[in-house]
Amino acid sequence: MTSARLRKTDLVVDLKALKHNVEMQRRALAPGSRILAVVKANAYGNGMVPVANALSKVGVEGFCVALLDEALELRDAGIQETALVLGITPVEYAPLAANQGISLTVGTVEWLRAYQRLAKEEGLKYPLKVHLALDTGMGRIGFTNNVDFKAALALMEEPCFDFEGIFTHFATADEQDASYYQKQLTRLKDFLTVVKKWPPYVHMANSATGMWHQEDIIANTVRMGISMYGANPSGTAQKVSLNLKPVTSLVTHATYVKRLAVGESVSYGATYTAKADEWVATLPVGYADGYPRRMQGFHVLVDGHECEVLGRVCMDQMMIRLPHEYPVGVEAVLIGRSKDKEITVTDVAEYANTINYEILTGMSARLHRQYKG
Repeated sequence: MTSARLRKTDLVVDLKALKHNVEMQRRALAPGSRILAVVKANAYGNGMVPVANALSKVGVEGFCVALLDEALELRDAGIQETALVLGITPVEYAPLAANQGISLTVGTVEWLRAYQRLAKEEGLKYPLKVHLALDTGMGRIGFTNNVDFKAALALMEEPCFDFEGIFTHFATADEQDASYYQKQLTRLKDFLTVVKKWPPYVHMANSATGMWHQEDIIANTVRMGISMYGANPSGTAQKVSLNLKPVTSLVTHATYVKRLAVGESVSYGATYTAKADEWVATLPVGYADGYPRRMQGFHVLVDGHECEVLGRVCMDQMMIRLPHEYPVGVEAVLIGRSKDKEITVTDVAEYANTINYEILTGMSARLHRQYKG
């Protein structure tokens, strides 16, 4: 998708705030702890390569992505720190990862044996960096019992493997009820009893664990995801315990301003009808950019004023009510700050009945990214 540089709309990424958030997490961890920065899904919509380049300068140990393609993009950009693919990669593509020094997640003995055969048949030169995933209750990927896990640990002695890490993922670390989290923690501790020598990276903490369960962290590495981008992992369920700064803003400028007469309607379905004469602005942003269609009745910020979204958000445009006439080109903040008012990505998510992760990662490539700080 083309980045729309010729409209006055920007997804503004504050790299100074990004670095600040990493430092806040670092201060809260035990001395010597490592941070792997999660930059999957285009760094939660913020732009993977620019974000990774900025984070390289603040001493993160490496990066987590979801797909091998994302890790290869980091390598193509000259980023040589640890790059861990959190999802399962088909074994036939693993030699490409090995050649690029990319770390892969593995959750079955069968996968390891298949790669062992492949490495022997093809005479692969470089060992594959492996992180063994433990399913302690997420139910997604990973070893589920110590028998298979012990067999995987034995295979880590083979020359075709470089045993780099062990990890698990918590399903409810962002919730106030910690009972299920504690069950997962107990299972993790049981798994780790069979590990004779820890690999360089042992990671159990996602953003929520690193924020609300610091006392439980028995590993040496934290995977910092949405908190790094200044958003609350729990939405509004729990208060943020770190001094985080929002990284992402969405700012546009009105392309059309008109006087709407009483009784006239706005947008598809004519779901809004003016009850009085009012000033209306059209903004060049829509759901194709990642701003949800269902935001009718919410607001954006113009000159510090909350301006209601009128009618359904269109694919490429949306309409808002102005407090009075403004000229074409007036700035409208969809996410971010205008004077003493602020709209957070969590505010948008709550109104759209979803989570801030989905709003951020849904910001499309059509939005021009502007980096500051």
